[in-house]
Amino acid sequence: MKAMILAAGVGSRLRPLTDRVPKALVQVGGVPMIERVIGRLASAGVTALVVNLFHLGDRIVEFVASRRDFGLRIQFIHEVALLDTGGGLKNAARFFDDGRPFFLHNVDVVSEIDLGALLRFHEQARPLATLAVQSRPSSRQLLFDRSGRLVGRETSEGVEWARGPVVPVERLGFTGIHVVDPAIFSRMRETGAFPITRTYLRLAGEGEHIVAYRADGQYWQDIGSAEKLEHARRYLSRRRLQVPD
Repeated sequence: MKAMILAAGVGSRLRPLTDRVPKALVQVGGVPMIERVIGRLASAGVTALVVNLFHLGDRIVEFVASRRDFGLRIQFIHEVALLDTGGGLKNAARFFDDGRPFFLHNVDVVSEIDLGALLRFHEQARPLATLAVQSRPSSRQLLFDRSGRLVGRETSEGVEWARGPVVPVERLGFTGIHVVDPAIFSRMRETGAFPITRTYLRLAGEGEHIVAYRADGQYWQDIGSAEKLEHARRYLSRRRLQVPD
Protein backbone atom coordinates (compact mmCIF):
# COMPACT_ATOMS: atom_id res chain seq x y z
CA MET A 1 0.00 0.00 0.00
CA LYS A 2 1.08 3.57 -0.68
CA ALA A 3 0.75 6.83 1.25
CA MET A 4 1.55 10.51 1.08
CA ILE A 5 2.77 12.65 3.96
CA LEU A 6 2.02 16.35 3.59
CA ALA A 7 5.16 18.01 5.00
CA ALA A 8 5.63 21.19 2.97
CA GLY A 9 4.16 23.64 5.45
CA VAL A 10 6.18 26.53 6.85
CA GLY A 11 4.79 26.20 10.38
CA SER A 12 4.45 29.96 10.82
CA ARG A 13 2.49 29.67 14.08
CA LEU A 14 5.38 27.74 15.63
CA ARG A 15 7.97 30.44 14.96
CA PRO A 16 10.70 31.05 16.02
CA LEU A 17 11.10 27.25 16.44
CA THR A 18 10.31 26.55 12.78
CA ASP A 19 12.69 29.25 11.55
CA ARG A 20 15.44 26.68 12.07
CA VAL A 21 13.59 23.35 12.32
CA PRO A 22 11.03 22.16 9.76
CA LYS A 23 7.73 21.19 11.35
CA ALA A 24 8.30 17.61 10.21
CA LEU A 25 11.35 17.41 12.48
CA VAL A 26 9.79 19.01 15.55
CA GLN A 27 10.06 16.43 18.33
CA VAL A 28 7.10 15.22 20.36
CA GLY A 29 7.86 12.61 22.98
CA GLY A 30 11.48 12.65 21.85
CA VAL A 31 10.51 11.56 18.31
CA PRO A 32 10.48 13.81 15.20
CA MET A 33 6.99 14.13 13.78
CA ILE A 34 7.84 12.60 10.42
CA GLU A 35 9.33 9.54 12.11
CA ARG A 36 6.20 9.20 14.21
CA VAL A 37 3.90 9.39 11.16
CA ILE A 38 6.05 7.04 9.06
CA GLY A 39 5.98 4.49 11.86
CA ARG A 40 2.21 4.59 12.10
CA LEU A 41 1.79 4.27 8.34
CA ALA A 42 4.22 1.35 8.19
CA SER A 43 2.28 -0.40 10.97
CA ALA A 44 -0.88 0.02 8.87
CA GLY A 45 0.71 -1.81 5.93
CA VAL A 46 2.23 1.03 3.92
CA THR A 47 5.32 -0.05 1.96
CA ALA A 48 5.91 3.03 -0.22
CA LEU A 49 5.30 6.68 0.41
CA VAL A 50 5.90 10.11 -1.05
CA VAL A 51 6.62 13.25 0.98
CA ASN A 52 6.13 16.77 -0.36
CA LEU A 53 8.66 19.37 0.77
CA PHE A 54 9.14 23.12 0.75
CA HIS A 55 10.39 24.84 3.91
CA LEU A 56 13.80 23.44 4.96
CA GLY A 57 13.06 20.39 2.84
CA ASP A 58 16.71 19.32 2.57
CA ARG A 59 16.80 18.89 6.35
CA ILE A 60 13.94 16.41 6.11
CA VAL A 61 15.62 14.46 3.31
CA GLU A 62 18.85 14.27 5.30
CA PHE A 63 17.05 12.98 8.37
CA VAL A 64 15.17 10.27 6.49
CA ALA A 65 18.33 9.24 4.62
CA SER A 66 20.13 8.84 7.95
CA ARG A 67 17.58 6.29 9.13
CA ARG A 68 18.00 2.83 7.65
CA ASP A 69 15.27 1.14 9.69
CA PHE A 70 12.11 2.63 8.23
CA GLY A 71 11.77 -0.30 5.83
CA LEU A 72 9.77 1.66 3.26
CA ARG A 73 10.42 3.02 -0.21
CA ILE A 74 10.33 6.80 0.22
CA GLN A 75 10.30 9.46 -2.48
CA PHE A 76 10.35 13.23 -2.12
CA ILE A 77 8.78 16.01 -4.17
CA HIS A 78 10.22 19.49 -3.71
CA GLU A 79 7.67 22.23 -4.36
CA VAL A 80 9.06 25.47 -5.77
CA ALA A 81 6.06 27.26 -4.22
CA LEU A 82 3.61 26.05 -1.63
CA LEU A 83 0.77 24.18 -3.28
CA ASP A 84 -1.41 23.60 -0.19
CA THR A 85 -2.91 20.18 0.52
CA GLY A 86 -4.85 19.74 -2.72
CA GLY A 87 -2.20 21.13 -5.01
CA GLY A 88 0.44 19.07 -3.25
CA LEU A 89 -1.55 15.89 -3.71
CA LYS A 90 -2.27 16.62 -7.38
CA ASN A 91 1.43 17.26 -7.95
CA ALA A 92 2.17 13.75 -6.66
CA ALA A 93 -0.43 11.98 -8.84
CA ARG A 94 2.15 9.96 -10.81
CA PHE A 95 3.27 8.21 -7.64
CA PHE A 96 -0.13 6.56 -7.23
CA ASP A 97 -0.06 4.36 -10.30
CA ASP A 98 -1.29 1.05 -8.88
CA GLY A 99 -5.02 1.83 -8.82
CA ARG A 100 -5.27 1.16 -5.08
CA PRO A 101 -6.52 3.44 -2.29
CA PHE A 102 -3.82 5.26 -0.37
CA PHE A 103 -3.38 7.13 2.90
CA LEU A 104 -3.00 10.90 2.91
CA HIS A 105 -1.64 12.10 6.27
CA ASN A 106 -0.60 15.51 7.59
CA VAL A 107 2.86 15.48 9.15
CA ASP A 108 1.84 17.73 12.02
CA VAL A 109 -0.70 15.53 13.83
CA VAL A 110 -0.07 13.26 16.80
CA SER A 111 -2.69 10.56 16.57
CA GLU A 112 -3.75 7.20 17.94
CA ILE A 113 -6.51 6.82 15.35
CA ASP A 114 -6.71 3.22 14.16
CA LEU A 115 -5.46 3.47 10.57
CA GLY A 116 -6.22 -0.17 9.85
CA ALA A 117 -9.85 0.33 10.83
CA LEU A 118 -9.99 3.50 8.71
CA LEU A 119 -8.72 1.56 5.70
CA ARG A 120 -11.16 -1.31 6.24
CA PHE A 121 -14.04 1.17 6.48
CA HIS A 122 -12.97 2.75 3.19
CA GLU A 123 -12.64 -0.61 1.45
CA GLN A 124 -16.12 -1.65 2.57
CA ALA A 125 -17.85 1.66 1.76
CA ARG A 126 -15.86 2.25 -1.47
CA PRO A 127 -16.23 6.05 -1.61
CA LEU A 128 -13.91 8.37 -3.48
CA ALA A 129 -12.41 9.51 -0.18
CA THR A 130 -12.85 8.72 3.50
CA LEU A 131 -12.04 11.44 6.03
CA ALA A 132 -11.21 10.65 9.64
CA VAL A 133 -13.25 13.10 11.71
CA GLN A 134 -14.16 13.68 15.34
CA SER A 135 -16.86 15.43 17.29
CA ARG A 136 -14.77 18.22 18.79
CA PRO A 137 -14.53 22.01 18.72
CA SER A 138 -12.87 23.39 15.60
CA SER A 139 -12.79 26.74 13.85
CA ARG A 140 -13.42 24.92 10.58
CA GLN A 141 -16.06 22.21 10.75
CA LEU A 142 -16.99 19.81 7.98
CA LEU A 143 -20.69 19.11 7.64
CA PHE A 144 -22.07 15.62 7.01
CA ASP A 145 -25.60 14.32 6.50
CA ARG A 146 -27.19 11.44 8.38
CA SER A 147 -25.56 8.88 6.10
CA GLY A 148 -22.08 10.29 6.74
CA ARG A 149 -21.67 12.00 3.37
CA LEU A 150 -19.94 15.37 3.09
CA VAL A 151 -22.43 18.15 2.38
CA GLY A 152 -20.63 21.35 3.37
CA ARG A 153 -18.16 23.15 5.60
CA GLU A 154 -18.45 25.86 8.19
CA THR A 155 -15.89 28.56 8.91
CA SER A 156 -15.90 31.89 10.71
CA GLU A 157 -17.18 33.38 7.45
CA GLY A 158 -20.24 31.15 7.30
CA VAL A 159 -21.40 27.89 5.72
CA GLU A 160 -20.50 26.69 2.24
CA TRP A 161 -22.78 23.96 0.96
CA ALA A 162 -21.89 21.34 -1.62
CA ARG A 163 -25.31 21.48 -3.30
CA GLY A 164 -27.76 23.19 -0.98
CA PRO A 165 -28.72 23.40 2.69
CA VAL A 166 -29.14 20.02 4.38
CA VAL A 167 -30.98 19.50 7.67
CA PRO A 168 -29.99 17.98 9.99
CA VAL A 169 -26.21 17.93 9.71
CA GLU A 170 -23.36 16.86 11.95
CA ARG A 171 -20.50 19.30 12.47
CA LEU A 172 -17.24 17.38 12.76
CA GLY A 173 -13.58 18.33 13.06
CA PHE A 174 -11.30 16.98 10.34
CA THR A 175 -8.08 15.28 11.48
CA GLY A 176 -5.97 15.65 8.33
CA ILE A 177 -5.98 11.85 7.90
CA HIS A 178 -7.72 10.39 4.85
CA VAL A 179 -7.92 7.34 2.61
CA VAL A 180 -8.28 8.34 -1.03
CA ASP A 181 -9.04 6.44 -4.22
CA PRO A 182 -6.65 7.39 -7.07
CA ALA A 183 -9.68 7.93 -9.30
CA ILE A 184 -9.79 11.37 -7.69
CA PHE A 185 -6.92 12.60 -9.87
CA SER A 186 -8.96 12.51 -13.08
CA ARG A 187 -11.60 14.60 -11.31
CA MET A 188 -9.31 17.31 -9.92
CA ARG A 189 -10.00 20.40 -12.03
CA GLU A 190 -8.43 22.80 -9.52
CA THR A 191 -4.98 24.11 -10.39
CA GLY A 192 -2.09 25.77 -8.59
CA ALA A 193 -2.30 26.03 -4.82
CA PHE A 194 -5.61 24.90 -3.29
CA PRO A 195 -6.84 23.00 -0.22
CA ILE A 196 -8.05 19.45 -0.73
CA THR A 197 -11.30 20.31 1.08
CA ARG A 198 -12.18 22.61 -1.83
CA THR A 199 -11.97 19.65 -4.19
CA TYR A 200 -13.88 17.39 -1.80
CA LEU A 201 -16.70 19.90 -1.49
CA ARG A 202 -16.99 20.39 -5.25
CA LEU A 203 -16.97 16.65 -5.88
CA ALA A 204 -19.56 16.07 -3.16
CA GLY A 205 -21.75 18.62 -4.92
CA GLU A 206 -21.35 16.64 -8.13
CA GLY A 207 -22.58 13.47 -6.44
CA GLU A 208 -19.31 11.79 -5.50
CA HIS A 209 -19.19 9.98 -2.17
CA ILE A 210 -16.86 11.77 0.25
CA VAL A 211 -17.60 10.17 3.60
CA ALA A 212 -16.83 10.44 7.30
CA TYR A 213 -15.00 7.88 9.38
CA ARG A 214 -15.79 8.59 13.03
CA ALA A 215 -12.68 8.49 15.19
CA ASP A 216 -14.26 9.81 18.39
CA GLY A 217 -12.48 8.87 21.59
CA GLN A 218 -9.13 8.23 19.89
CA TYR A 219 -6.39 10.68 20.76
CA TRP A 220 -5.59 13.29 18.14
CA GLN A 221 -3.79 16.61 18.35
CA ASP A 222 -2.28 18.88 15.74
CA ILE A 223 0.89 20.75 16.71
CA GLY A 224 0.12 23.88 14.71
CA SER A 225 0.78 26.27 17.60
CA ALA A 226 3.07 26.36 20.63
CA GLU A 227 0.10 25.66 22.90
CA LYS A 228 -1.00 22.63 20.89
CA LEU A 229 2.56 21.32 20.67
CA GLU A 230 2.86 21.50 24.45
CA HIS A 231 -0.48 19.69 24.82
CA ALA A 232 0.78 16.80 22.68
CA ARG A 233 4.07 16.66 24.58
CA ARG A 234 2.28 16.54 27.95
CA TYR A 235 -0.05 13.80 26.73
CA LEU A 236 2.79 11.56 25.54
CA SER A 237 4.75 12.24 28.71
CA ARG A 238 1.79 11.03 30.79
CA ARG A 239 1.43 7.98 28.57
CA ARG A 240 5.06 7.00 29.19
CA LEU A 241 4.61 7.37 32.93
CA GLN A 242 1.61 5.02 32.80
CA VAL A 243 3.57 2.20 31.10
CA PRO A 244 4.72 -0.36 33.73
CA ASP A 245 8.40 -1.33 33.86
